[in-house]
Amino acid sequence: MPLIFETTVDTLQVRQFATRQELGADAARQAGDKIRELLAAQETVNVIFAAAPSQNEFLDALALQPDIDWQRVNAFHMDEYIGLADEAPQRFGNFLKDRFFAKVPLKTVFYINGNVSDPDAECARYEALLRAYPTDIVCMGIGENCHIAFNDPHVALFNDPVLVKKVGLDLTSRWQQVHDGCFPTLDEVPEYALTLTIPALIKAPTVYCMVPAAHKAEAIAHTLQDAVSETYPSTILRQHPDATLFIDADSGKLLG
Repeated sequence: MPLIFETTVDTLQVRQFATRQELGADAARQAGDKIRELLAAQETVNVIFAAAPSQNEFLDALALQPDIDWQRVNAFHMDEYIGLADEAPQRFGNFLKDRFFAKVPLKTVFYINGNVSDPDAECARYEALLRAYPTDIVCMGIGENCHIAFNDPHVALFNDPVLVKKVGLDLTSRWQQVHDGCFPTLDEVPEYALTLTIPALIKAPTVYCMVPAAHKAEAIAHTLQDAVSETYPSTILRQHPDATLFIDADSGKLLG
């Protein structure tokens, strides 16, 4: 699958493809290679996954990667709405179960519960799991406002003292869920979520970030061209020692 363009911005590797299908296939190949490499050296591998339509091609291709002993892989997800019905397809755990978790025989899937009576206790529970199963790989996207997980600019902290927290979602994040076709109207998009913080994502030794589609073009331009700051949370990827950003012709259309 030929690259359109490849470069490095600070330490962030950037790979651009013509289509989101080619993007997803290349990212899945790289992630699959890394999982196999780690499984050859350690008993289990711990992976955090993002739940969004931007991840569809990647998740489909990753599920088809050969020769991965998925029964030695533990899966986490990086955020969850507060207040959606347990069976709602928009819940991120349900999305990932449908798109990926039910397709491969994972050792364990650790779900965030957004419907608990005590969100702070749920954050502490999930943080304890992340500490007990140190992350090896993060597979993520970038939001329209450059959020990673649900670390919107108004709550993003590069040195956040916790690994999981409750956040209020900004209007751009909520509109993105409408643009992605996840909700028919803004009023139906929840206003609060539980999210892994930026340190929880960035401390992973390897990060793969898949960002196709034209409505992410401004976010990609900010990510690669603006100063590293919490104003554009995804810029932190440029300081990670082993992160790769996969974009397509549409999401990269504003780059020089």
